Amino acid sequence: MNTAKVKIFFADNSTEDISKLVHHFEHLENFQVVGKTHDAKVAMTALLENNIDVLVMDIVLSGMDGFEFLQNAKEKLGKSMPKIIITSHLSHSGFVGKALSLGANYFMVKPVDLGALENRIKDTLNLENHIKPQENKALDEKISNIFLTVGIPAHIKGYQFLREAIKLAIETPEIVSSITKKLYPSIATKFATSSSKVERAIRHAIEVAWNRGKIENINSIFGIKVYNQNEKPTNGEFIALVADKMLMEGY
Repeated sequence: MNTAKVKIFFADNSTEDISKLVHHFEHLENFQVVGKTHDAKVAMTALLENNIDVLVMDIVLSGMDGFEFLQNAKEKLGKSMPKIIITSHLSHSGFVGKALSLGANYFMVKPVDLGALENRIKDTLNLENHIKPQENKALDEKISNIFLTVGIPAHIKGYQFLREAIKLAIETPEIVSSITKKLYPSIATKFATSSSKVERAIRHAIEVAWNRGKIENINSIFGIKVYNQNEKPTNGEFIALVADKMLMEGY
């Protein structure tokens, strides 16, 4: 993948958007635009008949909506699915969560900065070998997408602490069993604060999500009914749950 060109396909209902995408990527040395369409069925045929590395698609397509497309692609291609990046004006957390649960790797809200999209693709395919796991922007964005879906706002302190905790748990899974002695102190050191403040801020972030009543979004991400409104997880449970999902997805 690091030497061959990245084969990229675009599916978008907007003629203007798709023209901008093609114009940007066809002039990049490491990418090969192998097709474009506004029709979901054409895009599906392209995925089945070609070895495509990345599909950039909108939720709104002709012939089939994006969610149905993702479900069909998941069933037909399984582990052979290309990386899929959704770009859409539909930014409601429910749309984000549903897209991720059906196999999308990222959800980017339109209008999309083409340079940022290029970087997300590189991160997704791990083209930049020098990026360490804990520094991987792809992982950061995946976690951020989950937080958006479950209702954890980015402006609260617990958001940053919780994201760091999940990344630590991915890098060293056993740290979750030493959450008080190792995990909280590690985060506290990085952010120049105390372990007790880290614990409280993470607990508050989880409480905010539960108070917003987005439990079904959480369940949709993991594909099973993990919680209900009366089953708020502990800090450690939530960190371990998200970290385990990331590990299963190859992060």
